[in-house]
Amino acid sequence: MDPTCSSAFIHGYERMAAWSDLLDQINVFPVADADTGRNLKISLAPLRQLDAQPQSVPAHLVRMATGNSGNIAAAFFYELLGVERASQLPGAIQRGMRKARQAVTDPQPGTMLTVFDALAEVMPPHDLAPGEWDFARIIDRLQKTVADSSEALPQLKHAGVVDAGALGMFIFWEAFLSHITGRKQSERSVMELFVGKLAIAEDWAPDGQAGGYCVSATIRPDGGRDGIRAQLPDCAESVVVTDDAENIKIHLHTEDRGALRSGLESLGEVVGWSEERIVSAVRKAPPSGRAVHLMTDAAGSITTEDARQLGITLLSSYLVVGEQAWPETLYESDRLYAAMSGGVKVSTAQASVFERHQSYLSAISRFERVLYLCVGSVYTGNFETVTTWKADHDPHDRLAVIDTGAASGRLGIVVLATARFALEAEDPGAVMAYARAAVAHSQEFVFLDQLKFLAAGGRISKTKGFFGDLLHKKPIITPMAHGAANVGIVRNRKEQLDFALGKIDGDFSSEDAPDILLQYTDNRQWVEEVAAGQIQARLPSARIQFRPLSLTSGAHMGPGTWGMAYLPAFDWKASSETLRS
Repeated sequence: MDPTCSSAFIHGYERMAAWSDLLDQINVFPVADADTGRNLKISLAPLRQLDAQPQSVPAHLVRMATGNSGNIAAAFFYELLGVERASQLPGAIQRGMRKARQAVTDPQPGTMLTVFDALAEVMPPHDLAPGEWDFARIIDRLQKTVADSSEALPQLKHAGVVDAGALGMFIFWEAFLSHITGRKQSERSVMELFVGKLAIAEDWAPDGQAGGYCVSATIRPDGGRDGIRAQLPDCAESVVVTDDAENIKIHLHTEDRGALRSGLESLGEVVGWSEERIVSAVRKAPPSGRAVHLMTDAAGSITTEDARQLGITLLSSYLVVGEQAWPETLYESDRLYAAMSGGVKVSTAQASVFERHQSYLSAISRFERVLYLCVGSVYTGNFETVTTWKADHDPHDRLAVIDTGAASGRLGIVVLATARFALEAEDPGAVMAYARAAVAHSQEFVFLDQLKFLAAGGRISKTKGFFGDLLHKKPIITPMAHGAANVGIVRNRKEQLDFALGKIDGDFSSEDAPDILLQYTDNRQWVEEVAAGQIQARLPSARIQFRPLSLTSGAHMGPGTWGMAYLPAFDWKASSETLRS
């Protein structure tokens, strides 16, 4: 594929990923389960590998497709990935549009299918170079198509929003076309383009849609593929069928998993199966009166569930597991550590500067005031990136940034405490002061099991890693503003726990009630039952929370790692005065 085309696909994905929280927030069709943005972010993540692994991307696209929106989008984009140059895109878009429509057994107006229809109609003849395309005409048509979707279906009309999948594709294609034609339109705020259609009406409620299961199954058919849709079990709804050279991927909703499985097995060998309960999870916009909206990096041990409950925007990096790229917040930790233990190559990659810029734009477009608790500048370039962007794009000073100097659990415990404080605070300045005080008072110790994973990622020399494991050395590190400091070396897990308990005994009395965040990798049971039990016995009033170690950290530190972060009770006002002086 022409490098200009591949970079345009990556550009489109990155912009859509940056706005994915908004897609989840307005997702009401076909089920109000707040996952359209999540599903598109997972399903189209293989596009990020077009530069590094172009031959594997089409198969990974079908394999990773999840949810209704993700499977439809995968069917469409699969056809586009065969182009070699931009002039072939109009024909590929026509094929992709037909393939996406064929994938859906009951296509509806006002969805991403309608956007694909509009794109196919308005694209120029195949003999024109991108610089000659009528960019404004194409974008205006797509924008109108999305705006009109709010009237196309009863669910969307009653909720007062545009279709989330349609909006996701508009965001993608505006960035794609901006890049390939040399325009700068992708700097526009989505909130300004669809005013009044990006917040669910206060009096709207889902109409009993919850229940049943969302199933993704992969089948290796026994015979021909023609007519397979007509043979699907009657218990299936919201059916999307896509295929590649070997298998057929089926996404659907069902109340009867047993009957569905039996029906699919009659069509061929079921080689893949995943399911999750359909639960209504409408994410309406946070109250406008909140003092400040928090944003942080997923390098802190914050889960997507924390983000939903506390109203936090998470900025994630990417995991590359084998040849597949995944947003780190949307990958299961068990899968990561199983892959690492099995010898699969795992690495991490930061979101591009463009994606980070779009994330900042999304945040200040959606919220009046935003506080970004940034991972320590010594660990990534995020602080420099955001401060540079802010200087050029935040004239009204809506985005405040704090370089926390922290990562993993220390960043996590600071963000969790600040988010809870912010729920009741009325003054943004007070939230900032509290956050700075929490950074000053927090502490963390991370206990590594093996050095070989740090060596594999280049964090230490391979020779040092080999001899460290050979001698059964287990380092203890603490993330500081100047970097990760090595504060001890032990031989086994018992000595790790003894070290942790020694720190607890040195910093607290038995009457103290600190917040403690215990992080696990593939050792959750031991952390929850053994480590937490002994810590709680020493500090009966402590509030102990459990979280998976951030996968950014886990990908480098490996299985067996665990961590302890803590934050004592403190007077934030007095601490703020001390810090200022």
